[in-house]
Amino acid sequence: MRFSDAPLAGAIVIEPERDEDERGWFARTFDRMAFEGRGLAADVLQQSASFNARCGTLRGMHYQAQPHGETKLVRCTRGALYDVIVDLRPSSETYCAWFAVELTAENGRMLYIPSEMAHGFMTLADATEVAYQMTDPYVASHARGVRYDDPAFAIEWPMAPTAIAERDRGYPDFAR
Repeated sequence: MRFSDAPLAGAIVIEPERDEDERGWFARTFDRMAFEGRGLAADVLQQSASFNARCGTLRGMHYQAQPHGETKLVRCTRGALYDVIVDLRPSSETYCAWFAVELTAENGRMLYIPSEMAHGFMTLADATEVAYQMTDPYVASHARGVRYDDPAFAIEWPMAPTAIAERDRGYPDFAR
């Protein structure tokens, strides 16, 4: 796996190193020792998936409040998505900044998202599936979010959403 620092402190783009032959390819998508060797959280306590029927589906921007903050590793297993994170750590030099990367089944890229960063994505293809690994289990009472179009972040999405949950559309303006 190749690890590249993203512009937001602590976020990492990970690209699998594929071994290819006439059968196809094989790649490691998680290696606890490699993660720990880079100082990254490696305890996976929960794994989830989402299926998104339509291009333009927007999910997010979600995070979990402390003490149940979760670090995530996100990968697209089918289709394509525009994956976005926002740094919500007040002490971070990248506080309120955002970063996006295209994750596709073809490129195999993954995004490592530190705790206290909001995460969301927009699908770029119909029938997109996303896999998540998290360091902490979901705790509904600590689930939080910020609005995808909040002017405090000015995220540049590739298109207007075609499907979005009312909850995701209705978060109040972010107060710094």
